Amino acid sequence: MTDGLTTKPLLGERFDCVVIGAGHGGCEAALAAARMGLKTALLTLNLDSIGMMPCNPSIGGTGKGHLVRELDAMGGEMGLAADDTLIQMRMLNTGKGPAVHSLRAQMDKRRYHERMKAALEHEDNLTLIQSEAVDFITEGGRISGVVTAEGFCYPCRAAVLCTGVYLKSRILIGAFVRESGPAGMLRSEGLSGNLARLGIPLRRFKTGTPPRVKRDTLDFARMAVQEGDEPTPAFSFLHGELHLQQDKCWLTYTNLDTHRIILDNLDRSPLYAGRIHATGTRYCPSIEDKVVKFADKVSTSLPADVQEAMLHTIPGLERAQIMRYGYAIEYDCLDPQALDLRFMVKAVPGLFSGGQINGSSGYEEAAAQGFYAGVNAALYVKGEAPFIIGRDEGYLGVLVDDLVTKGTPEPYRMMTSRCEYRLLLRQDNADERLTEKARRTGLVSDERYEKLLKKRDKVAAARAKLDRRVPADEKLRAYLESVGETVPHDGAKLFELLKRPGVTYTGLLGLYGDDLDPLDRETLEQIDVMTRYDGYIEKERREVERMRSLEDLALPAAFDYNTLSGLRLEARQKLNGVKPANIGQASRISGVSPADVSVLLVAQKRGML
Repeated sequence: MTDGLTTKPLLGERFDCVVIGAGHGGCEAALAAARMGLKTALLTLNLDSIGMMPCNPSIGGTGKGHLVRELDAMGGEMGLAADDTLIQMRMLNTGKGPAVHSLRAQMDKRRYHERMKAALEHEDNLTLIQSEAVDFITEGGRISGVVTAEGFCYPCRAAVLCTGVYLKSRILIGAFVRESGPAGMLRSEGLSGNLARLGIPLRRFKTGTPPRVKRDTLDFARMAVQEGDEPTPAFSFLHGELHLQQDKCWLTYTNLDTHRIILDNLDRSPLYAGRIHATGTRYCPSIEDKVVKFADKVSTSLPADVQEAMLHTIPGLERAQIMRYGYAIEYDCLDPQALDLRFMVKAVPGLFSGGQINGSSGYEEAAAQGFYAGVNAALYVKGEAPFIIGRDEGYLGVLVDDLVTKGTPEPYRMMTSRCEYRLLLRQDNADERLTEKARRTGLVSDERYEKLLKKRDKVAAARAKLDRRVPADEKLRAYLESVGETVPHDGAKLFELLKRPGVTYTGLLGLYGDDLDPLDRETLEQIDVMTRYDGYIEKERREVERMRSLEDLALPAAFDYNTLSGLRLEARQKLNGVKPANIGQASRISGVSPADVSVLLVAQKRGML
């Protein structure tokens, strides 16, 4: 790192923002910054790795689908690109309540890469550059340029780190080790050391991929077919429903023979032979780790011959030909507690970070973080207030707060269980929660905003008509008895009737068609949630208001908590490390007890903070 611009700029070209890395986080960061009016450069080690999916070929899933829909609601690209290039879509958890319903799409990985690359290439304010970022230039401690391996400097006012798993990464397959990025790509060599010299704490994490097999060597007749949903839902609120020919998926499972081969060769796995020292993903472990700890997924770093033998025990894969062996990958990432709630590095103004470099895992988590970091980098350059999403506003808010406030000792994965307000933060209402909030960024198109307003109007009109009170006459009596429900003596409002398990809107429409209107799928979904979960939703809203009172109590960024008597030693250390923005955030820091929060509240009231 150099203080002052001492490196000759390439062609004298200057940028407002430089994004480093073109994975899912980098794509969203660069598009957000460019669309917000910043002259933006996107540096990538290889233009052919833009939007690459080196691990699983899907987007969405439990909790992750929520992130994709939130990203779309705010004007991100992932949902639109996924809708354009998916081969199958399914809604998960339909046997449970709407809080955990999540979309998941199986993707055409090559088409997704091409679709995302085209979006970047057609963005007027965005320049794509194949080059390796290795260092930073600062002036007065603030970011003022990014240096590449060729020795060029790109002057800028903000930079966004979206390096994914490329920092000093290495591939492991059994005893084989290679210093490489994923899927045979180059790794980033010089950036880790210079991040450390900036005072940014680094960690070593691990993830992995399954082996890839040749399609025509599989016996699908020995597997269970899994069809996509019809009609086909979409990630993007702009699309509604999709009309496409979906591919079939097939399910098969490991068995005792598979587990025996794995257990007999554990000493040859780098994970158990001591060659992997990085921390792996708890919720997406390698198959050898699953077999040992839990006794069906096939992410692995076992040797090639063991992978062959293992796969050939699985029904339908007896003659499978492996085209690329599964591998583990280790990489450097930063401690996310080095970031503030904008995803800006506290020690280096103007340097933002988003994606797997923040200690997370998954394409969806990376894309959402990249968008968030890109938006805040743009607002920083413009001198505008940051864009902060609270835990009560979105899964992205939970993701940001968890990483920045609590940190993570292992690759972080978004799950519905991490969210305390699941009924409020459903995937179906992501537009209602976030589209209006994101309007000021300029990323929400007029088309998208108009769709939101029309949706609100339709839901409000339908809800108002359900306030009609109907008498307990013969037609209502006959209907309620037919669905196993009791008849109210004095009649009831249609809204109250609809809360009953056996009563449906379609049934009431048949009785009161002169007063009720037929509803489209989206409006009907909102009305159904309102009626079935009205009391629970109101309870969560009250809890949000209670917690919001703590979030409104700001804490000074430069305060030394060692000077505040009454705090325990651990609390002082943790508070000084995180520097929480408010008492609500402070209350979620590991090691800060309720008693410590009471001390902060008293100090706040007395004007000591």
